[in-house]
Amino acid sequence: MKKTFIAFTLGATVFTPILASAADVKIYGRAHVSLDYLDDGQEYRDVNLSSNSSRIGFKAEHQLENDMTVFGQIEQEINFASASKDSKGVDFATRDTFVGLKGNFGQVKVGRFDSPFKVARNPVNYFGDMVGDVRNVTRVGNQKFDERNENTIEYKSPNFAGGFNVAAAVSMHSATGIAKDADGSDQDDNKAYDLALTYKNGPSDIAVAYEKYEENSIEAKARHAIRVAGAYDISEQFKLGALYQHSKVNNEDQNASIYGVAGEYKLAPKTTLRGEYFYRDVDIDDANSSLIAIGVEHRLDKDVRLYANLATMLNDDNANLTPWKEGRSAQISGATGENATALSLGFRYDF
Repeated sequence: MKKTFIAFTLGATVFTPILASAADVKIYGRAHVSLDYLDDGQEYRDVNLSSNSSRIGFKAEHQLENDMTVFGQIEQEINFASASKDSKGVDFATRDTFVGLKGNFGQVKVGRFDSPFKVARNPVNYFGDMVGDVRNVTRVGNQKFDERNENTIEYKSPNFAGGFNVAAAVSMHSATGIAKDADGSDQDDNKAYDLALTYKNGPSDIAVAYEKYEENSIEAKARHAIRVAGAYDISEQFKLGALYQHSKVNNEDQNASIYGVAGEYKLAPKTTLRGEYFYRDVDIDDANSSLIAIGVEHRLDKDVRLYANLATMLNDDNANLTPWKEGRSAQISGATGENATALSLGFRYDF
């Protein structure tokens, strides 16, 4: 349920310079928790309670006289399951937080938010923030591309040619300023670039994206990747998708290709069966992994859902991935050369 307020005080220091006091502000959020049995294939076999990218956020829009609209958002992750014992404070606006302007030209926004490359996985994101999340094979080690980059400027075009959009973004640097070299000069090669083309029309949902990080950008690793993802509604009940990603970390023997399929089938109007298989092929000997997941979800209404997922990661002798690392507070490490399995019973409430 969305609650709309005319006056909004929390976060006003961010929006006040741009948004008039008459702007409509909406508070929204998500409570997403699960009870998980995790087995690393070696010594860890136990039950965990996990908070899965739960959040609270604030959205604002203000209509200008020239048919343009100013918009903004502040979003914060909320952990329902645990918190760091060593934490002496809480960073605010840890998730998508931005301000922008939109109109007939499209939209421009600045802030910290999901990159166009990250968004391009949406057609196959059936297990997002759950065990089986596809990021468990696409976002590994130095091969990090599903990011929410800082200090970013993004342009997104309006729809054209029957459902196409173009998005382009540049992240200027990380942290609050440009790092210095040893001689005191500003450090070069500190940017990240994104370009994505998406198509949504009728039963088709397709995305193609490219991302490049310079040598001194986020994570201090020069790397680039291409991603192609798509889904098609074969019928009112059955949707099938596929993804291919190829990435490379410069100056390292770390090429990786990920490919696979995912789908979901409506067993009943409120009950959905879903499954996926993704294979991660790397240039390191005996370090490949396969992610397999199956799950069933039942919606109590449009805002509340229950689900049960079973996911496993089949690891070669030199791989230690798990099907539960990404998007969740449960952070149990994998055992090298062992298969990791998770059974998850979850509850999600969007408001």
